[in-house]
Amino acid sequence: MEISRRHLVVGATALVGAAVTARAQGLVPTSGQELGPFYPVLHPSDSDADLTRLRGASGIAKGEPINVVGRILDVRGNPVGGARIELWQANAAGRYDHPGDAANTIPLDPNFQGFARLMSDRDGQFRFRTVKPAAYAIPGGRVRTPHIHFDIMTRAERLTTQMYFPGEPLNDSDFLLRNAEPRESVISHSIAALSGDPGTATFGWDIVLING
Repeated sequence: MEISRRHLVVGATALVGAAVTARAQGLVPTSGQELGPFYPVLHPSDSDADLTRLRGASGIAKGEPINVVGRILDVRGNPVGGARIELWQANAAGRYDHPGDAANTIPLDPNFQGFARLMSDRDGQFRFRTVKPAAYAIPGGRVRTPHIHFDIMTRAERLTTQMYFPGEPLNDSDFLLRNAEPRESVISHSIAALSGDPGTATFGWDIVLING
C-alpha cells in the first residue's frame, strides 16, 4: 500500500493521448498525491459514510461537521459507477488513529470513525459526512494544511490523492499541495448546504480519472 501513484492498464502513449484529449475538452485528470504514512493498519468495523458517529455508540465526533459531495468521472465526462473509494483523515484536533501517530500528544477522539469505504453510484456520485480535519505538524518544522486522503480504484485505474479545502491559510505553503499538477484539481469548493443537513458546511469535489 506504500505505492502512491496511479496504476493504469494502458501504455504510456495512450496515457499522453488521453491527457491531451482531456485538456482539450476542459476535463483535467485529478492529480495523484502521496499515500502518506497513516493509511489505516486495521480497518474499523464501522466504515460507512458517516464518520461522525460509530455504530452502536451514542457519542458524536468533536469538531466542525461537514458534508463532502462529489462524482467520479472519466476525461470524457462520463460517470464512473462502481468505483471503490477509501478515505481516511486526521480528527478535528490533528490526530490520526494509527500506530505511526502514537507519539502525538493530541488525544484520539473515541467517537470519530476516521476511515470510510464507499462505492460510487451509477451516476458516479458519492457522499459522506465527517468533521473538518485540523492542520498538523510533521518532521522538518513543516505543517500540513487540512486534507482528506483518498484511494480510488476501478477496473482500469487506481488513483491515490488528497482533497484540500478552499481558502486555507496553509494551502500555499503545503509541500504536497504545491506539487499537485494541476493544483486546482485537488481543491474542493464550497457549495450550498444539503437540504437534509442545512446547518452543515458542504464541499463539492469531482475526481477525474484518465480511463475510468
